[in-house]
Amino acid sequence: MVAMDYEKILDEYRTIWNNRRLQSEQAPEDILREAIQRDLKDENSHPRARRTLMEKYYLATKRILEASLTSESKIILLQLHMELVEAIQGEAGK
Repeated sequence: MVAMDYEKILDEYRTIWNNRRLQSEQAPEDILREAIQRDLKDENSHPRARRTLMEKYYLATKRILEASLTSESKIILLQLHMELVEAIQGEAGK
């Protein structure tokens, strides 16, 4: 498998969610995964306005597909979202 350029993917993710602060001392992969997980868990919203995991996944998928990114970046971002949704569901199932 080809090594992923997380710095590039993180930069492209920033173009989609341009109002998000994604600054950290962490590695680009960790920043990206944490940002996606926060988005999927809807942690950036007020508790009464939060949406379900599947609603957030749908909205993120739609936003990625409609973005002007390369097909490769879209696929990588969609795969990361899918992987993190499954992890979140696994945590909830414990």
